[in-house]
Amino acid sequence: MKVIGLIGGMSYESSADYYRIINQKVNEHFGGYASAKIILFSVDFSEIERFQRQGEWEKSALVLIDAAKKLESIGADMIALCTNTMHIVADEIQQSLYVPLIHIADATARKIRRKHISKVGLIATQYTMEMDFYVKRLKEFGLETEIPHTEDRKLINDVIFNELVYGTIKIQSKQRFIEIVEELSSRGCEGIILGCTEVGMLIKEEDTNIPLFDTTQIHCDALVQMAIR
Repeated sequence: MKVIGLIGGMSYESSADYYRIINQKVNEHFGGYASAKIILFSVDFSEIERFQRQGEWEKSALVLIDAAKKLESIGADMIALCTNTMHIVADEIQQSLYVPLIHIADATARKIRRKHISKVGLIATQYTMEMDFYVKRLKEFGLETEIPHTEDRKLINDVIFNELVYGTIKIQSKQRFIEIVEELSSRGCEGIILGCTEVGMLIKEEDTNIPLFDTTQIHCDALVQMAIR
């Protein structure tokens, strides 16, 4: 089994999900007492969030490159960022490594295309929804992407940063997210990408008839498949 290197802490809530889900999937595959070989480097999210807010992406890249190289140096066979937003610097991280960085948007796009879906909605941080790094990556797989309206994007971002990163789940936030999912569906979206690793904590497949693509689950599955291959 290959060793999975995780760069976590963005937030620690979703990073804990990565650890749990990956181990569950490995155990389901092998049975018995099997668990995954994981090395986790957890960064200080307050530092990363400050760089995000100030638009200092090159500084956040340096922090994550340092983490990635340390993981590689102690035996990681692959690297994963346990976050969607910071894939804005994924190319810079990959260029610093010999081992592959498993891109969350690529894994998600492949899963969607296997469902023969061509138009999706994206629910994520404002950075991920409004900057082109993520939508552009999806477009390379032939996916057309819709994002929520301006006021909904602000609400989503506020819920992510003020509730979900702390593990806080509010019924009213859940209902608003479901309404946003339905509005995106009314614009022709055949499925919705939960493009923030915390959003899957709030809304689940059973909450709507519209197909949801939880990037945390999809990313973990891609990592496990590569690790056991």
